[in-house]
Amino acid sequence: MKEKLIFDYTRPGKTGVLCSGPAGSPERHLPADLIRKDYANLPEVSEVETVRHFTRLSQLNYGVDSGFYPLGSCTMKYNPKINEKTASLEGFAGLHPMIPDSLAQGALRLICELQEYLCRITGMQACSLQPAAGASGEFTGLLMMRRWHQVKGTAHKNEIIIPDSAHGTNPASVALTGFRVVEVKSNSQGWVDIEALKQVVNENTAGLMITNPNTLGLFDGNIRQVADIIHAAGGLVHYDGANLNAIMGKCRPFDMGFDIVHMNLHKTFSTPHGGGGPGSGPVTVTKELRDFLPGPIAARSGDSFFMDHDLKHTIGKVTGFHGNFAVMVKAYTYIRMLGSAGLKAASETAVLNANYLLKLLDQHLKRDFPQFCMHEFVLSGRELPNGVHTLDIAKRLLDYGYHAPTIYFPLIVKEAIMIEPTETESLETLDAFASTMVRICEEAAANPELLKQAPVSTPVRRLDEVNAARKPVLCA
Repeated sequence: MKEKLIFDYTRPGKTGVLCSGPAGSPERHLPADLIRKDYANLPEVSEVETVRHFTRLSQLNYGVDSGFYPLGSCTMKYNPKINEKTASLEGFAGLHPMIPDSLAQGALRLICELQEYLCRITGMQACSLQPAAGASGEFTGLLMMRRWHQVKGTAHKNEIIIPDSAHGTNPASVALTGFRVVEVKSNSQGWVDIEALKQVVNENTAGLMITNPNTLGLFDGNIRQVADIIHAAGGLVHYDGANLNAIMGKCRPFDMGFDIVHMNLHKTFSTPHGGGGPGSGPVTVTKELRDFLPGPIAARSGDSFFMDHDLKHTIGKVTGFHGNFAVMVKAYTYIRMLGSAGLKAASETAVLNANYLLKLLDQHLKRDFPQFCMHEFVLSGRELPNGVHTLDIAKRLLDYGYHAPTIYFPLIVKEAIMIEPTETESLETLDAFASTMVRICEEAAANPELLKQAPVSTPVRRLDEVNAARKPVLCA
């Protein structure tokens, strides 16, 4: 049934509220050329119809609070509501960012302790909470690399190595910071190919940026060797922490040989994504790189806290004030609520859930890498019958009330479908999702045209996504 729009209910003369201005209309304060000459084409509906219209629209929104969100590589875990309560406490929410340190001791203590917690989780020795999102954290780490080489007298190093399975933001951040992107291939295990890495490392290698576990959901068993090769060439190694949810409490990027880590508070530490955001992408570093951090950073002196501006080689600020403070409060709450044992258990459960779901699905979709996965996994729809593609699976999932997983990424897997269940989903949810995926694979054989037309039950049917991207209609 076609979804009714508010204009479907309009009738001339039907109104829900009478808008009559007070004496002295504000129109007299407006320039004549800005005053409307004709009535706006607005629907004439009652108040209850207006309320129902906007309520229906709100119910069409999909988020982690309304259903399973298996978006691979994005860690769409449940956001505990206690996080929102602490972030809205008057002493935090009402604090002006320019207040003197002496009047913001509670907030500065939280910032300082969160920096310390993130350093403990990653194994690093210093932290900045300024970056406003994961890509901002990448950008920050690369700016620090550039500044580090300038100070070291190796400014000629202008190449950053990126695996072919990397997030798309990695090469984009590299280009934005003035470096040249050099791609390194993966081997048959889905790890960085060591021989290929040796071939692309040279005197211009400034560093490498890599995710571990990588975007295939696989832990690179050669990661220490990879780091050693880059260090031997005089480069730095940056850890993209998008997949930190798989290892927090289990192993640390510092122990893998990394120099810089950025992480996503809006992924690993349960703060909202997107419209529920904003994000936060803190950076932690080794002690040798502390003075290169964007300043100021929070510090303590006895029982008091202050913002330390004395960073000799700082790259300067990368965002306004001290970052997205409300997000920090939520992440701090999550860490304190779970503790070290709870963070470890979250990682273990995320990995268990992913492997359980992988086992239920790998007989129905192509699997390129036979080893156990970490927190996510990548399958392929390239062997589906009757010309059905991965896109058709994703669209059909909408009919069953699920948000689609990530598709066609990473690029090295043809017809990729990338699934991350996170630790917060129940066994019943995983079973129900797997059953739906199996049912859709069966539909590919029995009723392929249905999949090619999907979604068939949503208010908006399948779009021409290529033309929508290339020729967007930005206003009606």
